[in-house]
Amino acid sequence: MKTAFITGATSGIGKAIAERFAEEGKRLILCGRREEILKKLTEDLSTKTEIITLKFDVRNREEVENAISSLPENWKNIDILINNAGNAHGLDSISEGNCDDWDAMMDGNVKGLLYVSKPIISLMKNRNSGHVVNISSVAARQTYANGVVYCASKKAVDVISEGMRIELTEFGIKITNIQPGAVATDFSMVRFKGDEERSKAVYTGYEALLAEDIADAVSYCVN
Repeated sequence: MKTAFITGATSGIGKAIAERFAEEGKRLILCGRREEILKKLTEDLSTKTEIITLKFDVRNREEVENAISSLPENWKNIDILINNAGNAHGLDSISEGNCDDWDAMMDGNVKGLLYVSKPIISLMKNRNSGHVVNISSVAARQTYANGVVYCASKKAVDVISEGMRIELTEFGIKITNIQPGAVATDFSMVRFKGDEERSKAVYTGYEALLAEDIADAVSYCVN
């Protein structure tokens, strides 16, 4: 039975991946900031597989290190790491941008991914086995106005993924970089700070992907 470590598991793509992996019988380490949702996920999915949860913010290096080191020994053989946690904040030009929003995106999408990856990759290297899945975005390929910092953060995920592949192939560790297009989750609600009308407008005029579609792609890759 494989063990999967999923960040950002409390909503959207991360939650959909957790549900898909539970159906497949993978053991789950579900990570997020919202303890009540982690508890609800455990209740919902524990009839299908073994689950433990870790509450931390990927942006806080100390929290990340303490959470991962707290894992019981029999849960440290992590086969799959899903680096899903991330965020978008604001839709402003560089000249009008909110520096706090920039920090949140860079700290979550880039530094947070690195903070989580470092200790888990070390565990994988000791076993010469593992699979890391990073969730980037088509925004890494096509920069758009007023989203430059978000696009830059996701381009960084692409570069990190390429670097991981170069460094880790010799250790039998696989790297997958997923670049979703628009996915109908609470992504825009976070970006627009709870403005429901503005968030809905993002998906007007076309059929967006669903979180379950990305979970399908991740499942295919790791299986």
